[in-house]
Amino acid sequence: MPARSMDPRTRRSRAALETALRELIAERDLSQISVSDITKRASVNRSTFYEHYTDVHDLAAAACTAVFDELVAASPTVVPPLNAEGSPTVELLPELFAHVAAHAPLYRALLGDEGSARVINHLLHRMTVAAYVRRVPAEETGTPVRPLPAPAPTDADPAKERAEDPADVPHDPAAAFVAGAVLGTVVDWLRRDCPGTPETMAAALWPLLIGTARAAGWGTEGPGAPPTAE
Repeated sequence: MPARSMDPRTRRSRAALETALRELIAERDLSQISVSDITKRASVNRSTFYEHYTDVHDLAAAACTAVFDELVAASPTVVPPLNAEGSPTVELLPELFAHVAAHAPLYRALLGDEGSARVINHLLHRMTVAAYVRRVPAEETGTPVRPLPAPAPTDADPAKERAEDPADVPHDPAAAFVAGAVLGTVVDWLRRDCPGTPETMAAALWPLLIGTARAAGWGTEGPGAPPTAE
C-alpha cells in the first residue's frame, strides 16, 4: 500500500523542526537541547512538536535520516565477488570515512558521549538490515526482505518508506557483526578527532573485514573465488 502523502502544513512543520535541531546540534551537545529550544528555533508550538515526534531523540533520528542514508550506502556491508587474484573488486571504505569526515560535527554530536543511544541503535539497525539485504538475495532465502530505498520523497512519511522493522529480516549474526564493527570504528575515529586520512583508515580496516567475510563464507562466489570447503 503506498505511503500516505503528508499535507503541506505537516511537511513544513517537520522540515522546520528538523532544520532547527540540526542547527542546534552545531552549537551544543544533544543532551543540552530541549524540546523548548527546538520549538523556539523552529517557531512552532510544543503541541506541534508532539504531533510528529515523541522526544528530542526521535526527532534526531528523523532529522539526520538523509545523512544516515549516505553512511549506510557507503558502508562495506557487502563484500563484492573476488577477482582472479582472490581480492574484492570494489572497496567502499575510503568513501565511508570521507563521508564521516565531511559530517564529523554532526556524527560526533549524535554518536559521542553526549549523544543518543537511541540514535546509535537506530543507525546500527539500519546498517545491519542493509548488510543482510545486500548479502542474501530474497530469492535465495525465501524471505520477503525489502531493500533499503533512497531517501523518501518530501511528500511521504520516511518511517513508512524504510525497511527498519526487525521482523523484516531473520537473525543474522554475520550482518550484525560487520555493521557493529564498522560503526564502532567510526565512533572511535570521531572520538580521536579523525586522525589520518580516509585512505589510511580504509587500509587498516579493509583486510579485517575481508577476513571476517571469508570466514563467514560471505561474498566469495565470484570468478576466481577460493573453492568452498566440503
